Amino acid sequence: MPACPPRRLRLLPTAVLALVLAWPLAGCSPPSLPFARLAGLVTDPELDEISGLAASRRHPGVLWAHNDSGNPARLYAISTRGRVLARLDLAGIANVDWEDLAAFALDGRDYLLVADTGDNGGLRHGIALHAVEEPARLRSGTLRPAWTLRARWPDGPRDVEAVAVDAAAGQVLLISKKRQPPELFVLPLRAAEGQILEPRRIGRLAGVPQADAALRRRDPALARLYAQVTAADLAPDGRTLAVLTYANVLFYRRAEGEDWGRAVARAPEVHALPLLPQAEALAWTPGGAGLYASGEFRPAPIYYLSPDPAP
Repeated sequence: MPACPPRRLRLLPTAVLALVLAWPLAGCSPPSLPFARLAGLVTDPELDEISGLAASRRHPGVLWAHNDSGNPARLYAISTRGRVLARLDLAGIANVDWEDLAAFALDGRDYLLVADTGDNGGLRHGIALHAVEEPARLRSGTLRPAWTLRARWPDGPRDVEAVAVDAAAGQVLLISKKRQPPELFVLPLRAAEGQILEPRRIGRLAGVPQADAALRRRDPALARLYAQVTAADLAPDGRTLAVLTYANVLFYRRAEGEDWGRAVARAPEVHALPLLPQAEALAWTPGGAGLYASGEFRPAPIYYLSPDPAP
């Protein structure tokens, strides 16, 4: 099946200032700007390394976010404009290298999955994923994870910054960051307490855009980062996996009854990002109409990514 053709998308004028400010940081010519508008700006000094983002299933208009490694084990509820609404400390766990966040519903309850899966140095054989039930009220406090998944890579460490939950299939999807093509692994969403799981590779992502020759000559360091996968999220209908790199958003779509290994083996629909410094966070809205994206930078822009209505 051929890749879906790109749809014409728009950039609203409110994003222009953020793009101009970010442009010098990118060190390259401006990409096409297909489908983004600036929704908000995170200025709180505590949130200066956003590496995970999820849209609340329980509280309309609320996003959950967390920082990267070296920060407290804390989730932040923020408005789509970027204002911090509540802080939740997770008891009994550490932020070794939190890299992604996913919202999902299971057995009538709404959860967040915190992915402690990062490994920039290639040293971690084990990873952890913590499921936390969304609180009924948005107020600061402390929560304990509902359960924790612990896993060990079968053939050496992986740096994984992209994690999504397929609750209908009872699976967690994990995508490696630095290997090309990126690898897709799965884990069960639930496991016996104390069990050490083993991620199972089910495929590799086709069609991830690579840096062109001009960028490789002009900025080799940026070119090496260009295709690295930094976040992922599964649409609420379970049919589209959105994958974020430092330069693009990729949409992999699966047919009815198809597994994700087959779906990601086809070339995706690709859209260039606006100039977003260190893009590392991506989240579908609960209804699946669009996505929010942000990154490890302060102030951190929150972009809303949405296609134009059909003409």
